[in-house]
Amino acid sequence: MKIIINTSNAPAPIGPYNQAVLVNGSLYVSGQIAIDSETNQLVVSSIEEETHQVLKNVSAILNEASFSFNDIVKTSIFLSDMSLFPKVNEIYGSYFTGEFPARETVAVAGLPKGVNVEISVTAIKHDQD
Repeated sequence: MKIIINTSNAPAPIGPYNQAVLVNGSLYVSGQIAIDSETNQLVVSSIEEETHQVLKNVSAILNEASFSFNDIVKTSIFLSDMSLFPKVNEIYGSYFTGEFPARETVAVAGLPKGVNVEISVTAIKHDQD
């Protein structure tokens, strides 16, 4: 059974998609950019602030579905320029306390609204031993 996950604590989709979809314990979170859900404005004053806002949006969606960063098994990071990687990577790493998920990071020709970073994640609820 497919369950649609949406929260007002993350930006509303800007196209024909949902913030996330939950299927059989797996959560698929759509790519998030640095839109502040309270102001509906982009947070792009620095790559550090932009990355924090993206991950804040991911966190809000995870929380809505009762997941956490520790449940993430796969991330995809899209950058406007690979020179941003060291700063994005440092901030990204600070959001995890357990084992890191699998990941790819790629530079692309363009991202929605001209942002510098977009991140999507897949999370799975693990059985407690």
